[in-house]
Amino acid sequence: MIVLKHFSKSAPVYTIMGNVWTTDQGAKKDEKNFGLKLYLNRDIRKMRNVNLVKNRIRKIENLRIGFLEYFVDTCWVREFKPGDYKNKLKEAKKETDKARRILKNFKNLDILVCHQPPYGVLDKMMNKQGPKQWYGKHAGSKVILDYVKRTQPRYVFCGHMHESKGKKKIEKTEIYNAGCCGDYVVLDIE
Repeated sequence: MIVLKHFSKSAPVYTIMGNVWTTDQGAKKDEKNFGLKLYLNRDIRKMRNVNLVKNRIRKIENLRIGFLEYFVDTCWVREFKPGDYKNKLKEAKKETDKARRILKNFKNLDILVCHQPPYGVLDKMMNKQGPKQWYGKHAGSKVILDYVKRTQPRYVFCGHMHESKGKKKIEKTEIYNAGCCGDYVVLDIE
């Protein structure tokens, strides 16, 4: 919230929601359980000069930027095998199909902003505090990887894997995992 307020003082800010507190209901529950004040979707929407974008293309200056909301890719469920596997896989199939449909409409993008990185790119689970069986596995999205390989946007900005902050390339596309907790990337894009 502090980062959004800071940057929105000097320029319009565009953001997406990630996998934590994707609903106001989930955030309210955690606020109560942990005695914290969390920012909610509605709080972000009320902020001046801050745009919470969901599954849309925005033309900003001369750039076509696609904003893809967080979704659970079926490859994640298969790789990490969470509890209630069958139901999680069923839900993930719906979310993955929806993400594919959205990306199919994201034609001629200069930039893709998404929560998950492409599968195999800046996406390794390296947090030793997480479940031991998850360590070293890829938590990216194969749907996003396929999209990037097929369409080659100039840039992809993502997060999700906090410990995998960095920059890599897939052919012509520069992928940036911005990290977490106030980390950010500043680029001069012409």
